[in-house]
Amino acid sequence: MSCQIRRRRSVDAIVTGLTTALFVVAALISTLVGATPAAAAVDPSPPVSPTKLIFIHHSTGELWLADDHGGLGLELRRNDYFVSDTNYGWGRSLPPSRGEDIGTTTDIGDWWTWFRGPASDQYMTALYAESDRHSNGYSRLATDPGGPNEIVMFKSCFPNSVLRDDGSPVPPIADNPLKGKAWGGGPGWEVYTVANAKGIYLDLLKYFGAHPEKLFVAVVAPPIIAGDTPDGRKLANWLVHHWLQDAGYTTGNVMVFDLYNVLTSKPAGAASDVGLASGNHHRLWNGAVQHKADDGRDRLAYPTSADDSHPNAAGLKKATAEFVPLLNAAYNAWRGNGGGP
Repeated sequence: MSCQIRRRRSVDAIVTGLTTALFVVAALISTLVGATPAAAAVDPSPPVSPTKLIFIHHSTGELWLADDHGGLGLELRRNDYFVSDTNYGWGRSLPPSRGEDIGTTTDIGDWWTWFRGPASDQYMTALYAESDRHSNGYSRLATDPGGPNEIVMFKSCFPNSVLRDDGSPVPPIADNPLKGKAWGGGPGWEVYTVANAKGIYLDLLKYFGAHPEKLFVAVVAPPIIAGDTPDGRKLANWLVHHWLQDAGYTTGNVMVFDLYNVLTSKPAGAASDVGLASGNHHRLWNGAVQHKADDGRDRLAYPTSADDSHPNAAGLKKATAEFVPLLNAAYNAWRGNGGGP
C-alpha cells in the first residue's frame, strides 16, 4: 500500500485549507559549509571494500532504489555498498508499533519508536542483522560480505513534509506528543509541528551517540505537489544546518540528505537540473559540499502525475546523482574519525 493511496486526501485537504551541512564529523565537516575546503577535505571515493547498508523506507524509497526508476540500488552497487531494506510489513515477529508491524510505521513520530522506544533494542538488533531485499526491482552486490549493517538510512514519506510552525518551543521528549504518532491528517495533525519534529530528532541523537560504530543517514521527507509547504522547508533547513550544532553533537556518525530540497527545482523544458549551477541541490560541487536552496518552489517539481506526489524517475535520478557522492564523503569522514568496526 502506497503513501499516496493512504494519505493523498488528507494532505490535499490540509494544504488547501490552511548548504550542506553534511555534519558527519561535526568538528571537521562543519567547516566545509559556506567555504571552499582543501581538495583533500572531502573524499567522494567509494569504500575500499563492500559495505553493508540498510534502508528503512516506504513507496518513495522503493521507487528511488528501483533500477528502472531512481536507480539508487544500481549506483550504490557500483560504489560497493551491499544494500538491504525494510518496507511495509517488515518485522512481523517483533513487538507491534501503533498496532502494526514496525516496518509499516515510518512517520517522523515513529523514529522515536524505532530508536528510543521500549522495544527499540529488539528492532535495532533485527535491523542490524537484516540482509534481505523487501522491495522489488533493485540490484545489489551478488555476495553478502557478512556481518551486521554498518550504515542505517531512514526516510519518512512525503506527507511528513506537511508541517506547521506554531511558534512553540521544542518540548522535552517526555512531553512531546509526537512520539509514536502517525501523520495521517485529521486527528493527530495538530501535533505535527516543526517544534515537535525537532524534539524527536534531537532525542534520536541519544541513541546515535551511543553507537559510534554505525553511520546514521537521515533523509529529509520529500515535498508534495498539493501546494506550498514552507514550514516543511523550515524543518529541512534546520536538519541540514542546525540539528547537530544545536545539540552540540560531536560523535561524528550522522549524515543528513535534503531530499526535500533536491526535488523542488526543475528547469522548464528539461527532465531535471542535475549537474546545473542553477536550481536547488544538496551535493558535492567544485570540491565542496553545497546545499543550495534559493532557486525553486516549496513543492514537488517531479510529480508522477498531477495528483500523485511520488517523485518521477527524473527527480529520483537527480537525487541519486547528488546523494551517492555525499554518502561516500560521509562514510570516508566517519571511518577517518575512527568509525566503523
